[in-house]
Amino acid sequence: MILECENLSKDYGSVKALDGLTLRIESGKIVGLLGPNGHGKTTLIKTLSGLLSQDDGDVLIDGKKVGVDTKKIVSYLPERSYLSPAMKIREVVSFFEEFYEDFDAKKAYAMLDELGLDKESRLKALSKGNREKVQLIMVMSRSAKLYLLDEPMGGVDPAARDYILRTIISNYTEDATVIISTHLIQDVEQILDEVIFLKHGKVMLHRDVDELRMEKKKSVDALFREVFSC
Repeated sequence: MILECENLSKDYGSVKALDGLTLRIESGKIVGLLGPNGHGKTTLIKTLSGLLSQDDGDVLIDGKKVGVDTKKIVSYLPERSYLSPAMKIREVVSFFEEFYEDFDAKKAYAMLDELGLDKESRLKALSKGNREKVQLIMVMSRSAKLYLLDEPMGGVDPAARDYILRTIISNYTEDATVIISTHLIQDVEQILDEVIFLKHGKVMLHRDVDELRMEKKKSVDALFREVFSC
């Protein structure tokens, strides 16, 4: 198990973002973390990345409690960029190279070259789609055991989404796990091994995608719309 959560809870005042959430994920999977906005997806990902502390319950990543050791093996893509818009692309690469021991600068530059981006360009001069691509390239250029991607395709055009999906599936090792939080289910369904439906901070469904399709005779997207329509 790369990830084990037991009775995980997190409150924001009177709002329960995570409500006794229990979850186990094996290594070597691409997992879709699906649910409407406000149902705990980002809170869960931030908790796994170590940015938030749970109020109750336990989390183990590769058998370790969240902390310094897990941050070394978790690569996190936030919903909003934390990089300064004034940074040049080459400065972003240098930043990641200095900060993460498992970062592969050659791999990052190879992917940047494929996009034809000038390394001297500043992030603020790039389109939103290219800024998203640069940040994803940085995250996927680490040799992590667990990749946490929070809405990696939010607000970008379909062409950029296709590039992002290709980058994800081409740049993680078979024994690593990728968790993708998204509401764009149609776009990611084709690459998912498992799906998790999160509702009101609880796991209401965690299934293998192929088994789910065979049993329900419908796509994950159609099932999601059915479950969350009320």
